[in-house]
Amino acid sequence: MSSAVLKLSKTEIQKLKSYYTDYLLNKKVPYSEFSAKKNGTSITAYTSGKVLFQGNNAEQEAARWGKTEASAIKKSSSLPKNFAALSVLGSDEVGNGSYFGPLCVCAAYADKEHLEPLKQLGVKDSKMLTDEQIRKMAREIKELIPFKLLVVTPEKYNEIQPKYNAVRMKVALHNQAIRILLEQIAPTKPDAILIDQFTSEGNYMKYVKQENQRVEQKIYFVTKGEQYHLSVAAASIISRASFLEELDKASLELGTKVPSGAGKPSDELAAKLLRQGGMELLNKYVKLHFANTEKAQKLV
Repeated sequence: MSSAVLKLSKTEIQKLKSYYTDYLLNKKVPYSEFSAKKNGTSITAYTSGKVLFQGNNAEQEAARWGKTEASAIKKSSSLPKNFAALSVLGSDEVGNGSYFGPLCVCAAYADKEHLEPLKQLGVKDSKMLTDEQIRKMAREIKELIPFKLLVVTPEKYNEIQPKYNAVRMKVALHNQAIRILLEQIAPTKPDAILIDQFTSEGNYMKYVKQENQRVEQKIYFVTKGEQYHLSVAAASIISRASFLEELDKASLELGTKVPSGAGKPSDELAAKLLRQGGMELLNKYVKLHFANTEKAQKLV
């Protein structure tokens, strides 16, 4: 059994609790905010801000929320010196953990000349920004630096998913976004390429070899990549803004607010859609392979 530890803020811990709503345990661990268990992995958030993940998928589950204390130094030390001041092409994705809505992957190129303007805009980790700030900032970033955004609608996601598992799909999308952006900015070449890490480097390389066209330039992988370069933060903000726009569109079409995440509200809305139009209607708005589909069917 493996384990991983994260140090998170109170706001981030509340987001964790909301995400794991359906997996919360009744037992009370001393000095803890909550305990949960998902797919064999136990999650305990302590009042100190530390979050302990234990189980066979502990490291993978912890990676959703940031870099673990044990791996932070190792991963960041692999980056070139003065990395934050380099001209970097960074990529990130949003929507992977949400039942409703698309999977959005963005690559953004922030050269040295645009780092200060990005700072002036207030570009930082999208989790620290409000939805309103994200929408406004994304528009300004798009006018400032080159980017490539890929949006996989739920319907398209469900078409691809049986052939591509979730990790392979993200590898393919990151590779495509980075490759297209490199073509757009040519002959300029970035000092480095950084992906906000969602799987091990070995796993990424295994899957990217299956792509017809792949990026040959050296790629760096770091969890919480937005802390190491503004290009990743910018990519994250653009992805998040696109994800929010798609949820807004779905809300208008359905005449009700479509939730993000994978909690109880998602189950209830999915059950409502099943009653209205069956799996054909649900297929247009959700990622069907999530456990929420089965929960919604039981509600119906």
